[in-house]
Amino acid sequence: MAGKLDGLKIAFIAADGVEQVELTEPWKAVEAEGAQPELLSVESGKIQGFNHLDKGDTFKVDHAVSDADPSDYAGLVLPGGVANPDFLRTDEDVVSFVRSFFDDDKPAAVICHGPWTIVEADVVKGRTLTSWPSLQTDIRNAGGNWVDEEVHIDGNLITSRKPDDLPAFNAAIVEVFAGVPAS
Repeated sequence: MAGKLDGLKIAFIAADGVEQVELTEPWKAVEAEGAQPELLSVESGKIQGFNHLDKGDTFKVDHAVSDADPSDYAGLVLPGGVANPDFLRTDEDVVSFVRSFFDDDKPAAVICHGPWTIVEADVVKGRTLTSWPSLQTDIRNAGGNWVDEEVHIDGNLITSRKPDDLPAFNAAIVEVFAGVPAS
């Protein structure tokens, strides 16, 4: 039986401090539907996952963002965790890579503190999204409309608040990404 995402290559961008479950659960969801997820980070090697404030597993990075071409990917997932997006938003290659998904109207899924990276990419203005509640002022200051919802879909942007929302977030990822033609 074919999956809804057969043939799609999905970029997951994360750094040390990623909220582990926000990386692993969406990864499993797209992989179960036939997509090929790849982990990108600011540099090659491994990244350290966290279970809130406690160290979790490490994850092998497939490519440094600086060595990856956004046109190779049909979708983007930005997991949260507090430290992870703070590292990502200070890396020019990451910000440029993320911005290219919005410039090309490709789907992007962002959860928890992940919107910090899209705020930095200057792609929030005029969009409605959700996040971890402490980011609502940053989102509003960037011209976005913040809502407190389990998952919110604004065009090709899927956002969610926290790990408890992962079932709805994962279902929305599959639904929106399934509308993308395989390259």
